Amino acid sequence: MSVISSKAIVISTIKYSDTSLIVRLYTKEVGLVSFLLKGVLKSKKGKLRTAYFQPLNQLSIIFSYQEKRNLQLLKEAQVIHVYETIYTSITKQSIVLFLSEVLSIAIQEEETNTLLYEYLEHSLIWLDSHEQISNFHLLFLLNLTKFLGFYPDVSQSNKNGFHLSEGFFTDNLQIKEVIKGNEINQFKKLLGINFD
Repeated sequence: MSVISSKAIVISTIKYSDTSLIVRLYTKEVGLVSFLLKGVLKSKKGKLRTAYFQPLNQLSIIFSYQEKRNLQLLKEAQVIHVYETIYTSITKQSIVLFLSEVLSIAIQEEETNTLLYEYLEHSLIWLDSHEQISNFHLLFLLNLTKFLGFYPDVSQSNKNGFHLSEGFFTDNLQIKEVIKGNEINQFKKLLGINFD
């Protein structure tokens, strides 16, 4: 057993019995880790607060880690980036809930991926600090595919269609899975922008 200090992002929280939570955190040091927080719902004292485990909150944690164990022991947690607008904007709250659901399904790896962690961290800070966010979720998910291994092949992006199931551009517009016309123009715009 080792004690690890790491940054972490809350992926999901599930109520377990009347007093406890099971929390899945994506940590910078060891990847996806699940914790059983016994008695956290009834405790008024202690180092762990229920409010820390809101979807996609960014934390600094200290925990005991045993490799073969499914549920680890969380010793301490602190919020390291207090969101200023995410929890006061209904639009941003909706985006965060949607993205946390997608991430809870998409991220299954229990190994370190520092680039993915940093992408999540910086994207959420960007969302919190900007007002023009109408396509944030689309761009976030598109860029997430780079880390999941199926980002579109853009080497022939001058072609007039995009094959959705195969992930490449094509001029064969007769196939059912190929988007074309206005859809391909919007898709190319999305491929060509960054958050700023």
